[in-house]
Amino acid sequence: MTDQATDYAAEAGERPDGWLRRFRNLEPINLLWILLILVLGVLVVWPIGFLLKVSFEDGSTGAFTLQNYVEAYGRWRYLEALINSCLLGLCTAALSVLFAVPMAWAVSRTNMPAKWFAWASVLGAFILPPYLTSIGWILIAGPNSGWLNEGWRWLTGAEAPLFNIYSFFGMVLMIALNAFPFIFLFTKAGLDMISTEMEEAAAILGAPTWYTSLKITLPLVWPSILGGIIIVFLESIALFGVPAILGIPARINVVTTQLFQFFGYPFRMEVAAAYAMPLLLITVSLIWVQRMLLNRKGFVTQTGKGGERRELDVRGWKWVLLAWCGFVGLLAMYLPGYTMVVASFSEAWGQGLNAANLTLQNYYDVLFVSKLTQEAIINSFLFAGAAAFGALGLALCVAYIVARGLIPFGNVLAFLCMAPFVIPGIVLAIGFYAAYAPPPLGLYGTAAIIILAFIARFLPISYGTAAAGMRSINPEMEEAVRVLGGGRFTAIRHVVAPLLKKTLFAGFLLVFIPATRELSAAIFLVGPNTRVMSVLIFDMTEEGRFEAVAAIGCIILVTTTFFVWLGFKLVGRDFMMRTPR
Repeated sequence: MTDQATDYAAEAGERPDGWLRRFRNLEPINLLWILLILVLGVLVVWPIGFLLKVSFEDGSTGAFTLQNYVEAYGRWRYLEALINSCLLGLCTAALSVLFAVPMAWAVSRTNMPAKWFAWASVLGAFILPPYLTSIGWILIAGPNSGWLNEGWRWLTGAEAPLFNIYSFFGMVLMIALNAFPFIFLFTKAGLDMISTEMEEAAAILGAPTWYTSLKITLPLVWPSILGGIIIVFLESIALFGVPAILGIPARINVVTTQLFQFFGYPFRMEVAAAYAMPLLLITVSLIWVQRMLLNRKGFVTQTGKGGERRELDVRGWKWVLLAWCGFVGLLAMYLPGYTMVVASFSEAWGQGLNAANLTLQNYYDVLFVSKLTQEAIINSFLFAGAAAFGALGLALCVAYIVARGLIPFGNVLAFLCMAPFVIPGIVLAIGFYAAYAPPPLGLYGTAAIIILAFIARFLPISYGTAAAGMRSINPEMEEAVRVLGGGRFTAIRHVVAPLLKKTLFAGFLLVFIPATRELSAAIFLVGPNTRVMSVLIFDMTEEGRFEAVAAIGCIILVTTTFFVWLGFKLVGRDFMMRTPR
């Protein structure tokens, strides 16, 4: 201790090592609280705070300036990208409503047969990452060699393609095919809570089913639908993969691709930070609106308590509804999935499926020849596994402290755990880059920065799962252990942990699965030795290596399907529906 510190300690009437002794005398739970605050500060507060700070700094002098914002929004190209993103979000939300609401109504309210088929379409859209859906549709509807356009030219002799996937509508369609499950789940949850008594009364008075549904049922669940629309809008404007794969070749610029271009030459970190701020503000504002809408339960209680729910007999229309579910599933999962499988086993995907074109060489090259793809596959699973363990461990500690009320202001920890929920993944990644990539830490391109970013990105999922598990355990069982002489950690080890086995496994998988496919955060943080499968797929797509891309995509789909099946088997049928979004 310095002489000055010794003098201060003497003036305070205590020994020089008094502060150290008080620190040592802190209870373990208080030490844990301090440690958790520090960890969450590193993961959440510092990256976003540093990004905000950088947005107001001059790149060369570090002085305060507004020039970064002037440059970020002083050119029409950059403003156009923001307008395009908003239009993309609105159009995607509208198309997602068209896909999802009839499906949700059919599954929840009608006697449509084979409802499992609709659920399979929803699950398939969850499993298939948006950038893989886009790649599958490039093989289907690419303007020059997509088999749909090739067949159109063969039939009609026309030179123009029937459908060009490299277009604004192509981007809207691809994102909507992956985002409609959000609106489906929100809408179905709202419909499941509403009695059918008013619909039956309207039917008795002679109102047709479609009129009753439009005038009574849908208005009651409108807040749920609107909540899903907001989530789809935010997912659309924050997505990088689809706009990069389809929009850049079509010269359609959006916010996320413009942020990516700021990281090219010349490198403009400060301008990128300023350009990311409105995206963060839009997300925070709309999430707040969405939560306010879903917290208003009055639209449910209008039907009274104990109302019965009966399936509506829609007669022949049930087959129309089933056909609609099949059509959406065909677009979202079956067509792109089948096309990628065919391409992965083809020497040249444009030649179609025939004996002369079949080969296993693509898989052999990916798994046994290419060192780059081998490293990417290993990195993807290692980083995802480490992030899942880290996020789950952190979330479990916070959930236990909050659920048991062990310390004052424990809700601060819960707030920090859920804060990344309102931070777009691409903004979070740029924040990590700004805070930890430059010296003195110099973590750019290392496994550490990718794992930390993944932990922060998926921490809300882990915390939501852990908090739900903790609420399901009565604290009286822990108190019984302590009455019998056991300590808190004994109660955790012998009571809490065994009861949370399924919850912990679900929490691990719910982070591990999306982390293996994450692109928006990884694209800004990977280096030459830390590439992951999603980034490698993006690079290979730009090079036109679609056969190898299809093989890697099929590997992702097979492993994802296996882990989803494992989750269903060990956790339950609602396993994939437990994420916050």
